[in-house]
Amino acid sequence: MPFITAVAAAEDLIYTAFFSNSAVGGYDPVAYFTDGKPVKGNDKIKLKYKGATWYFASTEHRRMFQMNPGKYAPQYGGYCAWAIAHDDTAKGDPLQWTIHKNKLYLNYDRKTRTDWEADKDRWIKAGNSNWPKVIQ
Repeated sequence: MPFITAVAAAEDLIYTAFFSNSAVGGYDPVAYFTDGKPVKGNDKIKLKYKGATWYFASTEHRRMFQMNPGKYAPQYGGYCAWAIAHDDTAKGDPLQWTIHKNKLYLNYDRKTRTDWEADKDRWIKAGNSNWPKVIQ
């Protein structure tokens, strides 16, 4: 199981890598919605939100995120949606993503994403029930 950290207080439950403070692995969370794909953020275009550093491909994306972070931040703080649904934790891979009902979900790997997508409404319901207590 990969090393996982929850940043600071219970309300700041954002997945970051063990030796990093980057949310979404440094990818631009807005780009999933606007570009339909993961786009690496620019290290000069960033902001702090919920204790983590978020990177963006453009100043417009950063502005959009600032205006409505709940719209663009991944569900379950960027942890693997399948793991959260199963009352467990694992890192969310920014390349294994799904937008469902205008929300961004990350999963651990391709197989996990495929399994999660097979019954995503069920797994989202379970994940919502487990979050955030699963990492507290």
